[in-house]
Amino acid sequence: MIGRRITSLAALAAAIAIAPAAAQAPLTLSETEVAAPALPDILSPRGRAEVENRILAERLDTVLPAIMREEGIDLWLLVAREYFEEPVVASMLDAENMHARRRTILILHDPGEGKPIERLTVSRYGLGGLFEPAWNPDEQPDQWQAVADLIAARDPVKVAINSSDLYQFADGITLSQYDKFMSALPAAMHERVVSGENLAIRWLETRTPAEMELYPSIVRTAHAVIGEAFSRKVITPGVTTAEQVQWWYRDRLLALGLDPWFHPSVAIQREGAEGMIEGDAVIQPGDLLWTDFGITYLRLNTDTQHLAYVLKPGEADAPAGLRAGLANSNKVQDFLTRAFKIGRSGNEALALARADAIAAGLDPSIYTHPIGNHGHGAGPSIGFWDNQKPDVRGSGLIRANTAWSIELTSYAAVPEWGGQKVDFRTEEDAFFNGETVRYIDGRQTEITLIPSG
Repeated sequence: MIGRRITSLAALAAAIAIAPAAAQAPLTLSETEVAAPALPDILSPRGRAEVENRILAERLDTVLPAIMREEGIDLWLLVAREYFEEPVVASMLDAENMHARRRTILILHDPGEGKPIERLTVSRYGLGGLFEPAWNPDEQPDQWQAVADLIAARDPVKVAINSSDLYQFADGITLSQYDKFMSALPAAMHERVVSGENLAIRWLETRTPAEMELYPSIVRTAHAVIGEAFSRKVITPGVTTAEQVQWWYRDRLLALGLDPWFHPSVAIQREGAEGMIEGDAVIQPGDLLWTDFGITYLRLNTDTQHLAYVLKPGEADAPAGLRAGLANSNKVQDFLTRAFKIGRSGNEALALARADAIAAGLDPSIYTHPIGNHGHGAGPSIGFWDNQKPDVRGSGLIRANTAWSIELTSYAAVPEWGGQKVDFRTEEDAFFNGETVRYIDGRQTEITLIPSG
């Protein structure tokens, strides 16, 4: 078993202000993907907590006031219960507080005049010094009345709660908690309660410079594990099954102390066989392999789809038709990333990219999504694999400083396989700075080759 690679606290202290995910020189955004890259060092639990807490403190100091003021919200109420944390509250808990305690209520208040955002917690427990305790149960046993008193004393113009029919990330308050809150709040203030939908989405989708210093090493870690999976270290043609590679991923992440955010996928496309072959199918020479793999590390997620070809005896490269198919998907990626523009909806970006790709003679399907605190992250979707037309979930606007999984496919007939139609799926993580989209750790432009013997 390959041992866990742990970076010491001394190495962490020697790193830059907010440390990169690895002790090596920090990686930067790159258009070129390294083939079979080395695995970056993995931080210890204490080292991870240090990084996560520093980033969270910075986000609360910078992202939070910006979005509250731009959205015109002067008070934001967040409610969570133990083991039932809503997405925003979960992202605001420090690394030592893994869950809400009993009922955890956060009040974020903008006093105006450029003063700092007031961050209060109406709960029995503090939250890592990031929120000021604001409830004494001995003086006011009723937690909801304490909340109502705090809000009334601040007399906000708008009280945002996380309630949204469209976005799960902004629908955190449950009916029971909403009823309790509204019962305690003075009736005269009820009309001030509004949806915090945009606040929740913007809080979760916005990536900071410190996070983007970390992200390349996180994506490189995922790429390195995929590189191991798509090699003779893991795959013996004629012996190894697709399912065995899936579970190898899980074992490898367990050994590294990392978590997947979904069960990895591995499938086979084979000359003369229809569609994707999965499960106990044995990998053979001449197969085109596909994988979908993602990890969660330092509160950021990756999502990657790569292709590999198992060389037949005597072959030195994949057939030209397969190589051309991946190149087609790269072209669709280019059309899509050029369609990104601040204020443009996901639906508009989808329509533009599809029109350009079809005009170029390609057969695309685009289903790109934001990524960050969640794998399928907050923000507008750009197409769905089962819907290439406008969708209400794609009506949101593209914003700067957001991360994306550029996920799509193109279909092409492969001459060497008798004109068989092949699905060239690809997915790479990228960052939109407001002007251009750049890949976080490059993208696959050449099919990975696995020797047959």
